[in-house]
Amino acid sequence: MPRRKGAPEVNAGSMADIAFLLLIFFLVTTTIETDAGLDRMLPPIEPPENPPVIRQKNIFTVNINRNGQLLVEDNLMKMEDLRGAATAFLENGADGSCDYCKGKKDPASSDNPTKAIISLKNDRETKYSTYITVQNELVGAYNDLRNREAQRLYGRDFTKMEAEYLNPETPSNVRDDLKDKVKRVQDMFPQKLSEAETTTN
Repeated sequence: MPRRKGAPEVNAGSMADIAFLLLIFFLVTTTIETDAGLDRMLPPIEPPENPPVIRQKNIFTVNINRNGQLLVEDNLMKMEDLRGAATAFLENGADGSCDYCKGKKDPASSDNPTKAIISLKNDRETKYSTYITVQNELVGAYNDLRNREAQRLYGRDFTKMEAEYLNPETPSNVRDDLKDKVKRVQDMFPQKLSEAETTTN
């Protein structure tokens, strides 16, 4: 009587090679989404030896409490009024040196756009959505003023010029032409947005 063979076995010797090849395939072909984040320049690690003297009237303070309420220049303000208030502060032009500013020239407010600083401070328990909304409104104030001046000088919105300049697919001759225009408008209203250390109240 012939002996029965044992149960058939699957040769698993090449399974590790196959698994390794699949791993490499998925690593190479998978795209990982990256968040754009917020475009902010962080302060230097060490403060300069001779910090510039900043007059209090050139600082526009915005505080956000844990309930999402805004305290702007020590006054409660609604979110929809923030952009207008920031715009008025940035283009106040109290010292008369800004010939393109259309502000009220209030002596108690900012001297000119190059000296104007917006200081943002929030509570640790502030909702992230509120923080981002405030950021958008403040950056929107800069963009509104820059768009106005870009339209006056070049007949185009600044935001579109900047997007085209930063686009890597833009031809180099166009980028070279846009570089000076973008820098000129940025210098007219330099974005000085300072974020103070968060607090817990």
